[in-house]
Parts: sequence; structure tokens; C-alpha cells
Amino acid sequence: MDQERKFGKRNVKLSNLEKVFFPEAGLTKGDLLDYYEKISEVILPYLKDRPLTMIRFPNGINDKQFYQKDTPDYFPDWIPTKTIKKKEGGETHYVICNDLATLMYLTNQACITPHIWLSRKDQADLPDRLIFDLDPSEDDFQKLKLAARKIRKYLKQEFELKSFIMTTGSRGFHISIPIKRQYDFDEVRSFAQAASKELEAEFPEMFTTASRKAKRDGKIYLDVARNGFGQTAVTPYSVRPIEGAPVATPLDWDELSKKDLSAQRYTIKNIFRRLGSKDDPWKNMDAEVQDLSAAIKKLQKD
Repeated sequence: MDQERKFGKRNVKLSNLEKVFFPEAGLTKGDLLDYYEKISEVILPYLKDRPLTMIRFPNGINDKQFYQKDTPDYFPDWIPTKTIKKKEGGETHYVICNDLATLMYLTNQACITPHIWLSRKDQADLPDRLIFDLDPSEDDFQKLKLAARKIRKYLKQEFELKSFIMTTGSRGFHISIPIKRQYDFDEVRSFAQAASKELEAEFPEMFTTASRKAKRDGKIYLDVARNGFGQTAVTPYSVRPIEGAPVATPLDWDELSKKDLSAQRYTIKNIFRRLGSKDDPWKNMDAEVQDLSAAIKKLQKD
């Protein structure tokens, strides 16, 4: 059944609401739309002013998917975009999702998981986030939690950097550092790579920077590629295209001690119970931006 609804000042046509997107759980496109409408006040600050990439699943998570960076011609003209020149030539017109109507329109286009840039549209070449993506080679979540704590301690002791942690809703964690917009992506990624090399040297039994899976030997891969220009990361509170509809969920660090914690612990069915009893741990992250200058200089000296 199709319907047209008004979100703010915009009318958005919602279609195929009964189409099943998550077969085992029986969750439909309508369920996904309901989730994003309900979570909108929490997720929109993370989407605000950031170019995004759509990952679309027109027939649900078990069918074909495709990545879409450029805004299609048929998108309504009230959806804002940001034009960014490609390094190899040409340009891409990225969607900017700053309001509920845009979020509902994207979800209706079967964009299950919006991925966002680590920079904002006004200074697209200067990131305000640095991310360590912990990618486990083995199904050992206790080991992953220990690894996350080691990274947090390292960043604090070596550089006085405060970090934030989030389950990805898939297999691992993202550890994020809010940073001042003073260095370009290449400089930030170089710092993240150098820090990862130090962690690998200090804990060789736990970490690896080997990008090829065959060379990881069961270790946790420290992936810093998301810190490159044009790269993206999963948006906090977005749904992952995995059965059960798990949600990428920011945590407090002390929650790592919970025995029932996993990368897919929170889903569209239980995330609101969590938010009803606990504030969003990343709510004030933008007030915690940090200067990377001293950290970069220290690593360069080492």
C-alpha cells in the first residue's frame, strides 16, 4: 500500500510499505520507515551537513544492493546536495540529509544504511572525526573488547586524546576521536596509520595493520582507511543490512564490561528501550573536539 505523508513542510510519497526487507524477522520497508521516523531526532545531528553515500536494497537485504553517491535526477529539488570535485576529474553531487523529510525520502528509496563523510559540507577536505575501525578476524568478542580498551588507554596516555566507542551493528567497533578541522584527510590518515603501527608493535599478538585477510593470522585489523578523502563510515543509530536489523550504537566505555554486549546487541526492536533509560553517550561529542597538533608532532618525532 502506498501513501503520501507530510514531514515538516514536505510531502513524501511512501511506497511498497509491505515489502519484506528482513525475511527471517519479517521486517518490512514500512517497519524501517517507522524506525527512522522515530529515531530521527537522535540520528539527524549525526547526518547534518555531511555528504552521504546511499547503500540501497530495493528488494531487501537478500537481494541485489548498490552504492549510490551521485544524487539521481529524479530526486526532488528540495533535497539539498553538495557538489564535490573528484580527484580523477568530474564531480559528484552528494545528498545532504538535514531533516526528517529527506531521511524519509532516502529510506523510501531503500537506503537501509546511510554512510557519512568524516567532514562537513562547508569544509569537505577537513575532517572533524578520526576513526579506528576494529575488524576482528575471529569470533571472539571478549578479545575485541580488550583491544578497544587498549586503544583507548594508548590514545589517552600517549596523546591526551579522548575517544568514543560505538558498536558497528555488524562485527566490530568504531573508536572515534572528534578533532578540530585543521588538517586534511591525508594528514589525519597518516597520523592514524602511524598510531596503528605503534599499537601493532606494542601488542603484536593482538593487532595487525595487514589489509589482506590472509595475512592477519587471527588478529584484529586496525582499519584506518575510512579517514581518507571521499571515504565514509556508518552513521550512528543507522540500521545494518543484517538479519534482525541490528543498529550501530554509541556506548559509554564502562559498558564494555557487560557480558551480553555484542556488535549486534542493539536492534530496531530494543534500541528505544535503551534510549528510554539512557541518554545517547555521543550526544555532546561535538563539544569535545580536540587539537591533533601535539599528537602529530609526537608521532613524527618518534
